[in-house]
Amino acid sequence: MSENFPVNHSKLLVVLTSLPDAEAAKALARGLIVGNLAACVQITDGIQSIYRWEGKVCEEREVLLSAKTTESKWLEISAFIKNTHPYDLPEILAFSPEQYEEQYGKWVESEVNSKL
Repeated sequence: MSENFPVNHSKLLVVLTSLPDAEAAKALARGLIVGNLAACVQITDGIQSIYRWEGKVCEEREVLLSAKTTESKWLEISAFIKNTHPYDLPEILAFSPEQYEEQYGKWVESEVNSKL
């Protein structure tokens, strides 16, 4: 993340990206899980996005993907999403929850660090 802050490799991240349809979201989610980049991926269908692209206002139905991972996986997960995403410029945002249940955090960490 920023060079001014030390990286806490076990700190949880929630990584968001939007995709054009459920099939694209499922394919990306499976890749994240199989590649041990995320412990859990949730897919929310039916979001409405309004944005400006190449000078015109667009309205699209999209699918939101939310992946639970750790800060140590940020570079890998963002690169994977960028390289496999169908959009020219994918939204890739990461948020660190200030609080989360300790056992859940340990589970996420063990899953992304699993060698299976």
